[in-house]
Amino acid sequence: MNDRLYEGTLTNVRLHKQVPMYMKRLYLEDLAEIERVQQTVIDSLPEKNTLQPLSTEEFLFILNHNGLIVGAYVEGELVAFRALLVPEIDAEHLGRDIGLSEEELGDMIYQEISAVAPDYRGNRLQQKLAEVVMKELKKLEKKFRYVACTVAPMNIPSLKDKFTQQMHIAALKKKYDGLERYILVKDLDQPNADYGNQITAPIDDLKKQQELLNEGYVGIGFQMVKGFHALQFAKPLS
Repeated sequence: MNDRLYEGTLTNVRLHKQVPMYMKRLYLEDLAEIERVQQTVIDSLPEKNTLQPLSTEEFLFILNHNGLIVGAYVEGELVAFRALLVPEIDAEHLGRDIGLSEEELGDMIYQEISAVAPDYRGNRLQQKLAEVVMKELKKLEKKFRYVACTVAPMNIPSLKDKFTQQMHIAALKKKYDGLERYILVKDLDQPNADYGNQITAPIDDLKKQQELLNEGYVGIGFQMVKGFHALQFAKPLS
C-alpha cells in the first residue's frame, strides 16, 4: 500500500542540489526520528525561546490518537514534520483565551510544532506540510471547527506561515510560565472572513497591539511601513 500523501522535490541549501521528497503520516515507531529533527532545529536557533518544543510525553500523547503528525522524507530520512494536537480541556486551553464557550472548547484542535531541518529551509516546506496535515485532519473521526496555535511576538516566519493559512491573531496573552504569545485561530466553518477598518501597528509595540485587540480588531497580516514589518489589524465583518 502506498502511504505517501505528497511527492515533490526540495533543494538542499547546504549542498545546492535538488532532491526528491515525499510526505507521510507518522506513528509511534517514528518517535525517535521526530525528536531527532526537533533537536536539530532547536540547536540551530539563535533565540531558543521562539520555539516551544514538545516533550516526549506530549509527542506520545499526540501519537496515541490525540492528533496527528505528518513528516517529510528525503532519501528515507525524516527532514521535517508538522503536528496537530487534540488538547486536554484545562485552565490553559486556548479556546478560553479567545472567548469560546465551555461547550465549544472540544471543537478546537491545535496546530502544534512544525520543524524543518536547516538544510531544507527556504523550500516553503512548512506551508506544504500545513496543506497536507489539514487535509489529513478531515479524515479524523471527530470533526473540529477551530484550529488554533501560539506564536511568539517577533517570530516573523511563523506568523507569515499562519497568515498564509488564513489564521488571524485573536489575542495576546502570557502563556508557558509568563511568556508573551499571540493566539492565532481559524474558523474552519468560515474560512474566508471579510474585514474592514484596517489599521497597522509596529511589530514591536505590543501595548498598541493589545489595545487594538481589546477594541475588537484582529491581526490579519503584515504590511511594510517605512521599510519595516508592521502588523495589519482589521475588524471582522460578521
